[in-house]
Amino acid sequence: MQVAPIPSVPDPSVVGPAQNNSGGVDASGATDAFGLGFESLLQIILTQLTYQDPLKPMDNFEFVSQLGQFSQIQQAQSLNDKMDNLLSAQSANQATGLLGQTVDVPAGSTTISGTVTAISFVNGQPRLSIETADGQTISNISIGSVTQIRTAE
Repeated sequence: MQVAPIPSVPDPSVVGPAQNNSGGVDASGATDAFGLGFESLLQIILTQLTYQDPLKPMDNFEFVSQLGQFSQIQQAQSLNDKMDNLLSAQSANQATGLLGQTVDVPAGSTTISGTVTAISFVNGQPRLSIETADGQTISNISIGSVTQIRTAE
């Protein structure tokens, strides 16, 4: 007697990986691809083993390969989360190091110089506020737009 495989029924609540603006998959795309976490994926493998054809069992190599792939997905997600946290901390540290420094920022065809007086965070990204020599305050300047850094004069 041969056992027929369980048919795959698509779940309408499961969506594909989240796309970012550049067309790539977001960091959470691996988990969101199936809407499942690592434990759920292991449960799928166990279910697969439970309902496999006893006359044609899953090859041990294939089983270990699937477990390894799921483990790699979990580790990649963890590494990506840690890298995001590291980059946020690094940019915050870099921004605070600019306090009191004189910076040059392009403004159209000219360059504005001023002393960094404050750091604010917009959506987790540091933004500078500078005070120019004539007392004008300019806010919401991205660190990436700074072209030169000098010690305060």
